[in-house]
Amino acid sequence: MNAFDVPGRGNDWLAGMINDDRANARFQVDRTVFTGEDVLAIERERIFGQCWLYLAHTSEVLTPGSYVSRDVAGRPLLLTRDKEGELHVFYNTCTHRGAKVCRERRGNGGGFVCPYHAWAFNVKGELVNMPGRDALPPEANDNGELDLMRVEQFDVFKGFIFVCFSKKTEPLVDYLAGAGDYLAYVADQGPNGMEIIGGAQEYSADANWKMLTENSVDGYHGAPTHSTYFDYLRDRDGGPKKVREVGTVGWVKNLGNGHAVSESIGALPWGRPYARWVPGWGEKSRAEVEALEKEIMNRLGPERGKVVAQGDRNMIIFPNLVINDIMAVTVRTYYPVAPGRMNINSWTLAPTGESEASRDRRMRNFVEFLGPAGFATPDDVEMLESAQKGYAAGGWNDCSRGMRTNNPSKTEELQLRTFWRRWRQVMAARDKSELQGP
Repeated sequence: MNAFDVPGRGNDWLAGMINDDRANARFQVDRTVFTGEDVLAIERERIFGQCWLYLAHTSEVLTPGSYVSRDVAGRPLLLTRDKEGELHVFYNTCTHRGAKVCRERRGNGGGFVCPYHAWAFNVKGELVNMPGRDALPPEANDNGELDLMRVEQFDVFKGFIFVCFSKKTEPLVDYLAGAGDYLAYVADQGPNGMEIIGGAQEYSADANWKMLTENSVDGYHGAPTHSTYFDYLRDRDGGPKKVREVGTVGWVKNLGNGHAVSESIGALPWGRPYARWVPGWGEKSRAEVEALEKEIMNRLGPERGKVVAQGDRNMIIFPNLVINDIMAVTVRTYYPVAPGRMNINSWTLAPTGESEASRDRRMRNFVEFLGPAGFATPDDVEMLESAQKGYAAGGWNDCSRGMRTNNPSKTEELQLRTFWRRWRQVMAARDKSELQGP
């Protein structure tokens, strides 16, 4: 049975919602994919149940006994580090009667005690105690079936921890494809590694989750939607007079497996703490920023160093991980609550051990643009929610820009088509060969 064969709907009913007409340079998406309950039900199974999903960063569980509890695709998970330094990922549910064994978001301790019946587990997930143990046979847990349930797969790449709820999905390094190179650019910024700063920014939007994937690498909306931010930069730093040209600077790439990046090198008007100075930071900061750039160049070499220090990148890792490596580094995930609503989580990533002054510049950059109350996020949420309301009228979204362009710019839509082709492939288990093209 085909993935799209739903009783009463006929064969391939969902496949027809993507019109990929390469001969005529037309790419359209039926707006029903943003509004249908039946579409979301298949996504939960085929996409969120089978793809690699971001869980956390290793900096969040540095010390033995540390843990993080977090929901991923509606599943409660528990990430721990044991005294030998090994990482573990379990389902945060007691194997007795199902209650969460950990109700804190993060902490450090020797283990977890279920609040329902006081079953106790260590950070390796092993059942170590229970009231009335003699009520069960001595061999009841010899095979470990009463220990915490381990997630089907988890792996770490450059400090980024991913999970997968299917044992059949390809290894993480293969799944990441070209996106791995860009995660490495992020990891290379700090000579002592990278770390998550503080907790998560959490908010919701009344829009379909796939719209945030599109928006995150869509350079076409930047100038009209975020004009206030560019006006602010121009007034502060003497930035570009023709703001609408900003989106044309740079390029986009298909990184394989539905991942894509929108990037440029040393061309955009904001500053990067590691390491592109702007006048708004003041002359006193210039020497430190230039020294940071020199350190990166010496450590990585001039070619890679220029990409790491001067590059600006917005990347999507299919299906729902966004890395904004621009004026600050943001890690963002989002999950559907309903076809027209999603919950969003965002974390700030920074070089470990950077100076207080550099951290201050970074956080100011972050809250100015990327934070939930910054210039960008409220603008984006408003536009996504407006579009979601517009989908009630039906019709098609057009993602055809640049289909006849060999070197697409950020204002064209190769990156959107990359996502949608992978989405169709995963939903229908189609062959990868159809993913290539403009």
